[in-house]
Amino acid sequence: MRSSKESPPLVTATRAAGSGGRSGASGGDGESEVSESLYGRRNVFREMGMLRWVERWDLYGSAGKVVMNHRRRWSDCGCESCVSWASNDALKLHVVVQEPLQVSVQGKKAPENVIFLHGFLSSSSFWTEAVFPNFSESARTNYRFFAVDLLGFGRSPKPRDCTYTLKDHLGMIEKSVIIPYGLNSFHLVAHSMGCVITLALAAKYTKSVKSITITAPVEEIIGLLSSHKSLSFFFPSAMFSLFEKKCKLNSPEKLAEKRLWPPLLFGSAVMSWYEHLGRCVCFLLCRNHRTWERILKLVTRRSDLHFAAVDLTRHTHHSAWHTMHNVICGGAKFLDDYLERLRKSRARIVIIHGNCDKVVPLECSSNIKMKIPHAEVEIIPNASHTTVILGREQAFTRKLEHVWANL
Repeated sequence: MRSSKESPPLVTATRAAGSGGRSGASGGDGESEVSESLYGRRNVFREMGMLRWVERWDLYGSAGKVVMNHRRRWSDCGCESCVSWASNDALKLHVVVQEPLQVSVQGKKAPENVIFLHGFLSSSSFWTEAVFPNFSESARTNYRFFAVDLLGFGRSPKPRDCTYTLKDHLGMIEKSVIIPYGLNSFHLVAHSMGCVITLALAAKYTKSVKSITITAPVEEIIGLLSSHKSLSFFFPSAMFSLFEKKCKLNSPEKLAEKRLWPPLLFGSAVMSWYEHLGRCVCFLLCRNHRTWERILKLVTRRSDLHFAAVDLTRHTHHSAWHTMHNVICGGAKFLDDYLERLRKSRARIVIIHGNCDKVVPLECSSNIKMKIPHAEVEIIPNASHTTVILGREQAFTRKLEHVWANL
């Protein structure tokens, strides 16, 4: 495996994808819009004009000179592994590439390409550690795997001047994978939040996508919030009010009650109503991740921690907050359009979902099936949001190989 580090400039602009079979009907300016939930809440400090002074200070610095906005916030970690991307003038996603075991010889077809996109608060390690080692020799010979750290997560750039919209994520995937490797056709595999980005990418490259496998797909944030209170960590009260008006949901008090006990509900309530207290949590966990990792190693008596524990802190509050709102929340309004294009393209779509998933309800997969009747849905018994893959890696990889081989 190898990691790509060279990069073309700029994060937030999306460059044309060349001749990779791009569909001209997708990737409009709408995808660059921020979610209505992002700035919907009332902010007393913003109304008083205090935040404008802070923004000017961040932009110009104490010396009065304009600086590159790679400076980290007080809640962000400054260790080498977290800020190494800022030392390069050009930005590019961290991509782990697993080449085929042997070069194709004359008479054999060229290896096919597979792009893997992870979920929220995760990284490419989700695929490289759990899935890649379980592929058969045949798959490792005939396919080239690309595991991507999405913008703002893992070892990928986490710029402060980016709003982490769908357009930002798609643009970086194009510049980091599709364009430099000249991918004219590829399969897509995704988990959780990565499914939203995968559907957007597939709708943009309908002529290039050979198959789409989405696991525990987030189809609508409404069902997600109503089924899993702990995810209200990232949501302000105004967003709940917006959803309540449009979808006639329960009030914010029912979704994130203001309670002191038990601790889980207290933490959920605090993080639902106050964004900046969420930044304090990132200060305690993400900024000090090396300390927590040392403690976990002492407690577990292991020299290597599980990749999920490491990935949990490999983001900034800015990247996580904006991705949650602009991809999972804001991206939902584009899904109907994406699904309609994929229905017309007749691309093979396989949906895998655990029947014990408490994070993303089964209704999300059912809704996609209703909008794309030819989509294949497989419900895994006794599987949760993560154990739909983790713990059954061999079964999952056999399913992927079966999908790719039967097109």
